[in-house]
Amino acid sequence: MTELHESAGAGPGDAHFAVFTDCEDAAAVARSLSRPGTRTLKHASGRPWLVGQWHDQDLTTARAGRAALTVIGDCPIDSAQLERHAGRLRDLAELDALARSLPGSFHLVAALDGRLRVQGTASGLRLVFHAPVDGVQVAATSADVLATALGTEPDEEQLAVRLLWPVPHPLAEAPMWRGITPVSPHDALVVAADGRTVRHSRWWTPPEPVRTLADGAPLVRQALAEAVDARTRQGGVVSCDLSGGLDSTSICFLAARSSARVVASTWPGRDPADSDLYWAEQAARSLPDVEHVVWDADASPLVYSDLLGIDDLLDEPTIGVMDRSRVLHHLPGLAERGSRMHLTGIGGDHVAWCSEAYYHRLLRTRPLFALGRLRGFRALWQWPIGDMARALADSRPYGKWLADAGGCLRDPLATTVHTSLGWGMPPRLFDWVTPDAQHMAQRALTEAAAKAVPLHPDRGLHTDLEQILSCTRIVRQWDRMAARAGVPMASPFLDDRVIEACLAVRPSERVTPWAYKPVLTAAMSGIVPDVCLRRTNKAAASMDASNGLREHRADLLELWGNSRLEQLGLVDGAALRRLAQRPATPELRDAILYSTIAAEVWLRGLGRTTGPKAPATP
Repeated sequence: MTELHESAGAGPGDAHFAVFTDCEDAAAVARSLSRPGTRTLKHASGRPWLVGQWHDQDLTTARAGRAALTVIGDCPIDSAQLERHAGRLRDLAELDALARSLPGSFHLVAALDGRLRVQGTASGLRLVFHAPVDGVQVAATSADVLATALGTEPDEEQLAVRLLWPVPHPLAEAPMWRGITPVSPHDALVVAADGRTVRHSRWWTPPEPVRTLADGAPLVRQALAEAVDARTRQGGVVSCDLSGGLDSTSICFLAARSSARVVASTWPGRDPADSDLYWAEQAARSLPDVEHVVWDADASPLVYSDLLGIDDLLDEPTIGVMDRSRVLHHLPGLAERGSRMHLTGIGGDHVAWCSEAYYHRLLRTRPLFALGRLRGFRALWQWPIGDMARALADSRPYGKWLADAGGCLRDPLATTVHTSLGWGMPPRLFDWVTPDAQHMAQRALTEAAAKAVPLHPDRGLHTDLEQILSCTRIVRQWDRMAARAGVPMASPFLDDRVIEACLAVRPSERVTPWAYKPVLTAAMSGIVPDVCLRRTNKAAASMDASNGLREHRADLLELWGNSRLEQLGLVDGAALRRLAQRPATPELRDAILYSTIAAEVWLRGLGRTTGPKAPATP
């Protein structure tokens, strides 16, 4: 494992580990990677099986006959239940059904007759990587663990790819170091008994979206209730976001039905037009047994806060650093109130709503129905009719779309209608990115496009899945940061069972110009008061972003004053310094700095930890 760093604690919610086969070669590798403070779970032979860091409450393990099973994360299964599954296990493929049945969010690790199976979540919130170390395949939940074992430095081409805005599928899956292979969230990793050969086995596919809203809403309600229960069943005190939006309000009301004592947390927006506090207070009136904490809006950190001091152990750049201070700021106050876990409404936007891109197919299969809805979307989003017609006529397969995007990296940002009705937002590079970095990013796009397969043939479902995976890549890092701060976070909307229940509802009933999040509204009817279900918008926090850009201009100037990216020849530091001196530049409203800041902060973080080294300056 990596050398211990203060952010690599063993508190609840921060399990990270490597997995080894039951052979002497693998045991030797495991011993060479162990450090003081790491924990070991052993095979029946006594050789290391899992080596890493975890809290006892995050791990459930069982053995029976030739099999051993371990569940690491939030899952209500107990050791007796797990032992029964282990006793019946005759083939690792049988675990597909178990993984698709359990609520919560967790890694599932199995050993059977010397073979290993390791998998995370279909949501991408819990990932798996593998690499050959001294000839033995080692699986790990963080890519930096394997990079340290291999002694490799970050790949400059991957850094160039991460400067894209956004990073499209499948490039976003690639680790920052060569020699490390990512396992698709929809696959499980299977390692042979000798520890030298591996294969990926598909365990998850999205459900067919065939349920009506009437049939699907009760199942969404059940899945979300079970997801919340997986976190509240132990009682004690849990805290919940209560932003006033429908997503966090739903989580809060479900948590209030449990045996846990709930503390509801509301950060009012600084914008006078922000109505979140009004809606949060409406909800709180119907939660008499819930302590409602309303924080001082002016005390909330702005976007871009504390970028220079971030020293979390991250295995990839994340735009989540932009909001890190905002996400973590209230956790100490909630810890003082006894909270052992903080539940968020993150992910509701990604599963309770869906992409308008489904109407690209619906226009061809149900033209009269689709045209009526598309007229509504045009009025709602003010889409120009010409752009709308061109987007709907575009039938390029995903690989061709990705290849074409490689030739348009310096073009202006795509219009909203093309992003909404196509394969997604085509990636862009900005003025401060150097020609060398552009060449590397284009090469990676071209190579990926030659064999790229969309996440689903339907561009609507592809877009939904890609947005979920993009969200969880950020939340995955926030979860580590929150655990370090002392209060682990959980986002029940991003549990696989909740995602499946939402995706199974017909897209024509999930996304409509006439209703806001109809699936969640129907699912929460009778749990959340009608007055709260009638909200049809959400706050944008744009003032917090624009004010943050102005107030933290000096930090941005310092960030670019000794830029690691500039030293590598990937960005024009002078251009970035000029931009930092003009924070009111209109283009910055589109968050186009985020990917560049994320890469710079990540490189600086590598220099502060004892993990993998940053690439050498050319």
